[in-house]
Amino acid sequence: MKVFVTGATGFVGRAVVQELLGAGHQVLGLARSKESAKKLIDVGAEAHLGDLTDFESLKLGAEVSDAVIHLGFVHDFNHFEAMCALDKEVIGAIGEVLVGTKKPFLITSGTALFSREGLTTEQGHSINHPHPRIATEVAADEQAAKGVNVAVIRLSPSVHGEGDVIGFVPLFIKIAKEKGVSAIINGGNNHWPAVHRLDAARLYRLALEKPFEKGTRYHAVAEEGIQLKAVATEIAERLSIPLVSLNSAQAAGHFAWFTHFAKLDNRTSSAQTRKALDWKPIHPTLLEDLKGSIYFSERR
Repeated sequence: MKVFVTGATGFVGRAVVQELLGAGHQVLGLARSKESAKKLIDVGAEAHLGDLTDFESLKLGAEVSDAVIHLGFVHDFNHFEAMCALDKEVIGAIGEVLVGTKKPFLITSGTALFSREGLTTEQGHSINHPHPRIATEVAADEQAAKGVNVAVIRLSPSVHGEGDVIGFVPLFIKIAKEKGVSAIINGGNNHWPAVHRLDAARLYRLALEKPFEKGTRYHAVAEEGIQLKAVATEIAERLSIPLVSLNSAQAAGHFAWFTHFAKLDNRTSSAQTRKALDWKPIHPTLLEDLKGSIYFSERR
């Protein structure tokens, strides 16, 4: 099938494009510039010029394709709430041209939205969540109610692998380098789920190829929860700096805006996803990637 992909030149998007092409699908990737378009063409995809604020371009991409994978998001954290609202509008615009069709529409969200005590499952679902990013999940439900063939893929907080330069792990390492210590909060017994970008890409393809019930949630989670203490310990060893545990007040000064993520406890299951899609993660774990050269090369 021909698949319209937003965010096609991003960290996860590039892997999804390669996965789709490798399985014999055609890809029409959204490109904001001639440079981005060339990257898509060079790997065998088609380029569709436009961006996430150009709704007519988005609609056209969806109209001429057999399916849509929405991975794009404007990462302007100075206007984060507005960007979340924009994502809801983007989903609505694409959904307009999918109503009355059976075209699959895969939307990207995150498991961290549903952080709770115990284990978060695919059934974890609340549109009354105070975080602005919940707008994406609300938009998915609105499209499902209109009859759009939509499903949501929730990515782990840590999507890791070659090319990861702006994710949680690189930021954690950057702060450790700047501060001269690798820090955890209150012992670091909180957990991040994780998935390798290539395993996540395969999940997108499998979800695209197999029929699903409108509004289905899938979890791109290979490891349900890695203690931050283990991540911080590896960082301390690789950078030859001390490992320290901070209390909540100290953490705010150390991590600043990243404090929320540094203390995030988000153990998450993907059991239902694995069963529904026969998805079996096979790529390196987060700690295996940390022990390799991906995150600590001299180029960083």
